[in-house]
Amino acid sequence: MNMSLDFQPGQIVSLEHGDRNLYGEVIQLVTSRQLCWVRPLLLVGFAQEPPIITDLRDASDLLWPINLFRPALDTEVVSLLSQILAKEPKNELDSAAKQQFNQFIQQMWQVYQERVGTKN
Repeated sequence: MNMSLDFQPGQIVSLEHGDRNLYGEVIQLVTSRQLCWVRPLLLVGFAQEPPIITDLRDASDLLWPINLFRPALDTEVVSLLSQILAKEPKNELDSAAKQQFNQFIQQMWQVYQERVGTKN
């Protein structure tokens, strides 16, 4: 059973690639196309301690395949979210955050395309 079909608007979900996780809020499910509309919140690099947290609250929304997301656990996101929420939001993403976000999305898409390509 694919739990991702049970996502609800407002739920926090995670996209994982390597040692980085993108956390976002579900805005809407497009079940007819198996897509999830997600508003990015933060990108976390777990390669070092403490993790590097990039605030993505001003990043562009994603419309992404539902099956790539997993529900984020409260225990993993509460402390991370509290760290970014304590800071004043910027009016726009800085160039480093934008670059990290774009790189993460490109890498995820490449892996997804390779997986889909092997099934055909």
